Amino acid sequence: MNDEPPCSRARAPSGMRHQARRCLLQALYAWQQNEGAVPVPQILAEFLRRTKVGDESYFREVLPGAVADVALARSLCAPSLDRPWEQVDPVERAILILAVHELRAHPEIPGRVVLNEAIELAREFGAPDSHRFVNAVLDRVRQTLSTAPPAA
Repeated sequence: MNDEPPCSRARAPSGMRHQARRCLLQALYAWQQNEGAVPVPQILAEFLRRTKVGDESYFREVLPGAVADVALARSLCAPSLDRPWEQVDPVERAILILAVHELRAHPEIPGRVVLNEAIELAREFGAPDSHRFVNAVLDRVRQTLSTAPPAA
C-alpha cells in the first residue's frame, strides 16, 4: 500500500459510508491477494494507520464480518455465476463478499442501497461491464435472502 491509497478520497455526495466501502473493497482485495495469510486485524490496522477510511466504525465492524462471511457469499452467489467462484475477478469477488455481508448482517441498510453501492464500486474499480455482472448476481442473492426464513 502506498501512503495515500485511492480510498482516501471521498466523493460528494456519497460521503463517509461510501468512502468506507471503497476502502473495504480494497482491504478485501488485499486479503484475497495474500490468500488470507495476513490476518484481518493486521490488514485493518494497516488501513487505519495509512488511510482515511471514512466511517471508521463501519470499516472496523464490516471487514472482519465480511471475511467471516466469505463461505456464505460464495454459496449464495454460486447459483448465479457463469463460472466457478475462483475464476471470478478478485475485484468482483471482493464486491460480492462485501455486498452479501451487508445484505445479511445489516438489515437497516435498504437492499437497493447495497446494490447501488456495489454497482458503483464495480464501475469505479472493476472491468468494463462488471457492474452488470455484479448487479445480476446480487439481485438474485437479495431475492434469496428476502425469501429465506429469519435466523433463529
